[in-house]
Amino acid sequence: MTPDPMTVVIAAVFGYLLGSIPFGLLLTRMAGLGDIRSIGSGNIGATNVLRTGNRWLAAATLLLDAGKAAAAVLIVRYFVPEPPLAYSIAGMAAFIGHLFPVWLKFKGGKGVATYIGAMLAINWIVGLIFCATWLFIAITQRMSSLSALTAAATAPMFAYAFSGLHLAAGAAVMSLLLFFKHSENIGRLIAGTEPKIGQGKDKS
Repeated sequence: MTPDPMTVVIAAVFGYLLGSIPFGLLLTRMAGLGDIRSIGSGNIGATNVLRTGNRWLAAATLLLDAGKAAAAVLIVRYFVPEPPLAYSIAGMAAFIGHLFPVWLKFKGGKGVATYIGAMLAINWIVGLIFCATWLFIAITQRMSSLSALTAAATAPMFAYAFSGLHLAAGAAVMSLLLFFKHSENIGRLIAGTEPKIGQGKDKS
């Protein structure tokens, strides 16, 4: 069953606009901490928000960045329960919106939390495996970027195993984009200069 083209367009636009809300930037500004893009890595995600020293804001950013992608999926799923392609596209569009928000001249976050939120809402099994992979690498290697890259690299395989080709293809696209946004981290991992969790801030 193929969704109506207009339904796909509406789901994609809705997901993108919801995903492009820069919660990290909004929360730090409301807290009087200035522009999050001027510190650390310049990223608008939870990891950089944590560098302000406010753990509660970082946690809120993490939950909201994941939640906006999950909300995009669940809202579209409520109105268009079948076929899964419609709400899957909404989640993927939310992920793209977070990475390339039109409001910030297409300079957004790296997408880990938003990827998790989308996957949990589309297929909770794949989402939980992503989280478990991230956590395992984070505990054993103590590198946030390596955790995200490993989880993203394996996600398409688990998506195919538990959901099928459509979700696997979407996960592959999302993973490639996540790798692209982590290009500087990959360079530091190869050079052996990537800081470990709690060791210091990203100097990119």
